[in-house]
Amino acid sequence: MLQIAADKIAHIIIRARDYDSGVNAWAHQGSGRQHGTRTELHDFIANLNEDEQASLVAVMWIGRDSFEPEELSEAIDTARVERSIPTEDYLMGEPRLADLLEAGLEALGISPGEIENDLQRQV
Repeated sequence: MLQIAADKIAHIIIRARDYDSGVNAWAHQGSGRQHGTRTELHDFIANLNEDEQASLVAVMWIGRDSFEPEELSEAIDTARVERSIPTEDYLMGEPRLADLLEAGLEALGISPGEIENDLQRQV
């Protein structure tokens, strides 16, 4: 069972797509910490609890066919055990993050498109 809400994953998918497309990649330039899509996405993932982060990684792995959907529990356990760098750095290093998360959700029987549409209507 996923230990992260599907709407959180959908939010990450939306922001990862924005980051990949360059939409507001940097809200401002300057000598201080740069805020924008990358920082927001990085911080959002960093602020998830360990269970949510492990589930998020597991969904990505299922999306890239490293695990089958019925191996979700094993994937979550593996994500916990094999974590060697911060989850946000690991996931942000994946150039197809949004696509893999969508594929993982779909493989688990969750429609990411509907959730993403609901989130975007709220904005």
